[in-house]
Amino acid sequence: MYSNVVRSEEYKHRIIAFIRNAYGIEAVNIPLARRGFYGETWRLNAADASYFLKIVYAATHQAVYERSFAVVQHLCGHGIDFISRIVKAKDGGLFTRFDGAVLGVFDWIDGENIETDATKIPEYQMLAKVYTVPIHGVFIPCEDFSDSFARKFFGQWSVLEDPALLSLLERNRAKLEHRAGRLKCFAKRCQGDTEGFVITHGDAGGNFIVSGDRHFIVDWDNPVLAPPERDAWVMCCREWARDAFHSALRQNGISYTLRPERLAYYCYQFFFFYLTAFLDVSAQADTVAEYFDHWIEDSFAYADRVA
Repeated sequence: MYSNVVRSEEYKHRIIAFIRNAYGIEAVNIPLARRGFYGETWRLNAADASYFLKIVYAATHQAVYERSFAVVQHLCGHGIDFISRIVKAKDGGLFTRFDGAVLGVFDWIDGENIETDATKIPEYQMLAKVYTVPIHGVFIPCEDFSDSFARKFFGQWSVLEDPALLSLLERNRAKLEHRAGRLKCFAKRCQGDTEGFVITHGDAGGNFIVSGDRHFIVDWDNPVLAPPERDAWVMCCREWARDAFHSALRQNGISYTLRPERLAYYCYQFFFFYLTAFLDVSAQADTVAEYFDHWIEDSFAYADRVA
């Protein structure tokens, strides 16, 4: 899902003028770049280079976006070369503010956003390299193993007015309450244990770019100091994927074994994370209905069996 806000030519000219003044980049044009869930994304084309521009207006996400810049800079400073490098403003800032929003400029990475079984092997290898980066010297939010997204969802549900959406959720009440209960159970089991915490992405597979013979992981908007399961849970229902993840860890000198209770926690946690995100942007009933039949359902074949 991408931003569907229609912007005028006057708005685009204002962005171009702002970038010229704040970054010293003389842009030729600024077409939309359909990447990412939150914010507006643009491709900023100058005469001799292109840049990726992301503008976040949502107040609930601005602080998260701001914190991510220091983490991206930290990773680049430790040799991680398969992420988008930040283009600093003329005053040295990692980001700026435009029109009340947080604006970031990055090197443009050409290529296609692809996620298949075949891309999982290089994805895991790249993530494992990130996990070797030391965590001191930069602030990264730490996983607290909370069931807050389930609680947020039920709060959202209580104030919904769309009859079609209310009917859909009511038909799925048993499933939703079951998953909320499971999330609360695994949250309690995992709390207080920080073994194996590393810098995690949270949605690497959905932000995997294939560019010729190179691969990139972009959109580091929500890095969290957490266990590797935060990145591994998506394919946890497949034994070959768990084996491939372990292999990538070992190849990078990381002696950690994925834990079923943590994989289960993230299955349920991300289910509600994405569901609340849909409701935050006023999703229609058909969008949420598709989500209930989405790829995420496969993960519960594994999570529902974890004792």
